[in-house]
Amino acid sequence: MAATAPAPVLDRPTAAQPPRTKTYRVDGISRRRMAGRTITGALIGLAFLTPYLIMLVGSLKTRAEILSVPPAYFPQDGLQFGNYATMWDTPETPLPFNLGSTIIIAVSATLLVLLVATPAAYYTARFRFPGRMVFLFLVIITQMLQPAVLTAGLFRQMLWLDLNNTWLAMILINAAFNLSFALWIMHSFFAAIPKEIDEAAQIDGAGRLRVLFTINLPLVWPGIVTAVIFTFVSAWNEFAASLVIMSTAENQPLSVALTKFIGQYSTSWQYVFGISIVAIVPVIILFAVIEKRLIGGLTAGAVK
Repeated sequence: MAATAPAPVLDRPTAAQPPRTKTYRVDGISRRRMAGRTITGALIGLAFLTPYLIMLVGSLKTRAEILSVPPAYFPQDGLQFGNYATMWDTPETPLPFNLGSTIIIAVSATLLVLLVATPAAYYTARFRFPGRMVFLFLVIITQMLQPAVLTAGLFRQMLWLDLNNTWLAMILINAAFNLSFALWIMHSFFAAIPKEIDEAAQIDGAGRLRVLFTINLPLVWPGIVTAVIFTFVSAWNEFAASLVIMSTAENQPLSVALTKFIGQYSTSWQYVFGISIVAIVPVIILFAVIEKRLIGGLTAGAVK
């Protein structure tokens, strides 16, 4: 019997080795790239925070340490927390009154801007009237003017109105110079809202005011936040008009009171740094309070 050829032996399939893969987070970004972005963001944040850290450390030094050569980067005689207590009783200026004046002027000017800019932005975004674009163009042109170049005219105008050296004068001036920016910002947000939302609310029986306050305002909350932050910070830091119009030391804001510690031959740098840190705190509080409501306002009010 003829021998049969042995059947060929087939190679057994080997288990395929899984390819090497990167470790990804849920959002698809590799951990290495995420770490790089985190480090980069931390360095950028540190670069922006460095001036404030220098002011904070300087406010806790003695004047001799600040002026020492070579400079002492950290307090050598202990942290001088007493600087924050003694600066309120310095003979140069009554800081408690200056802080209260700054708060009243900045808050009142911000509220006045919102009261005027909100209905004006809604009307210009929803209605087409003759001269609308000319009006908006003239509004934005006023943003080119600053109190620093109009101080002489503002001083004479406040004298004529018998408002010189009053909080009301500075409230009106700060509101006037920030109104145009707030109007344009809020106008763009109102214009981005579909008109069908207003029409649907009106079909359900809502009037214009109700549509504005209950439907549109929640949707334009990011624009309101932007206007509030810009107006408040601008009014808080205003200097030129306050220097000319506010002649009484008790009525002057912190921005003017700060210059009293800078003399021709001597400067109390520890108090300058301390007042600067105190002036930053209300702005930080404003950001912390408003930031919580910013995201919630992006979609609130759109669903009936």
